[in-house]
Amino acid sequence: MLNTASISIGSLVTALEALRVIDQGGAQIALVVDEQKRLVGSLTDGDIRRGLLNGETLETPVERLMNRQFYFVRNNEDHSTIIKTMKRKSLHQVPVLDEDNRVVEMLILKELLGQTQLPNEVVIMAGGRGMRLRPHTDHCPKPMLPVNGKPMLEILLEQCIETGFRRFHLSVNYLKGQIIDYFQDGGRWGASINYLVEDKPLGTAGSLHLLPKDIEAPILVLNGDVLTRFNLIQLLRFHREQDAEATLCVRNHEVSIPFGVVQTKDGELSGFEEKPTYHQLVNAGLYVINPQLISLLPPNQKTDMPTLLKSAQQADHRVAVCPIHEYWIDVGRPETLQQASQEWSIATEP
Repeated sequence: MLNTASISIGSLVTALEALRVIDQGGAQIALVVDEQKRLVGSLTDGDIRRGLLNGETLETPVERLMNRQFYFVRNNEDHSTIIKTMKRKSLHQVPVLDEDNRVVEMLILKELLGQTQLPNEVVIMAGGRGMRLRPHTDHCPKPMLPVNGKPMLEILLEQCIETGFRRFHLSVNYLKGQIIDYFQDGGRWGASINYLVEDKPLGTAGSLHLLPKDIEAPILVLNGDVLTRFNLIQLLRFHREQDAEATLCVRNHEVSIPFGVVQTKDGELSGFEEKPTYHQLVNAGLYVINPQLISLLPPNQKTDMPTLLKSAQQADHRVAVCPIHEYWIDVGRPETLQQASQEWSIATEP
């Protein structure tokens, strides 16, 4: 049984401290309690990410981020009834309270059901030529470039498998034989691998049209040259909580101007800004796509993911944005390939 004290925090704890509790506690949630240990709020990874999008920071106290309208059950309720309710409400965990609203235990649906394998398909885009990484990619597909002795694509695959995913589709084109020969059907990793073979480059979304037509659960789509510590279960949970048809992951990117910026108005000096730093959200190369959106893709035509997402919005589908604050690197240039080799083992330490 989970020790609920390990996931209980006070209302003045910072979002950063709460994230550590959520990541390490095993329930993917933090319980906010008062001085008498009564439950006053709940906090998930998604609550914090939504706060970041609304201008909060990782130093924000959780009382400004927590959900005060949390769902709970009493300690005299039948477990079978609770399981049915959790399934109906898509709840992965629920706190059990006594008559004084103190937490007795935390029920986790996965443990109650004994399920370890997730139903979602994972698509990894591995067909690009990697022109910016030449000469490394002259005779090697970009996702097969080694980071600390292991191909990036294998790192991604193993991360997904450790999280509970088993069904994979690798979108391949350039030097595809090397990828297919290395991974084959995925049996060596205890997984099932299908190949979306592009006869011509189809972009970062076009090959989704090659997926089987009977997929029902949301699909994870990952760029094959991105390494991150972001928990993909958190991404799926965020997608569901947002009631989105698609979710795009973003990363904060800083651009520092090493000069004084001159501001003008009507041809005259209006001010100075000394060495400013600008912040922008950039595409992080991780997505969740509901299967019905695939019908928006023109068959056998090159289509990039931004085009698909804009088409989804134009068709009145909700496209959510999920910020990533965890370790993330786009291995698209020789210098970032070297950086990944230096950082990845450190970044993945517990």
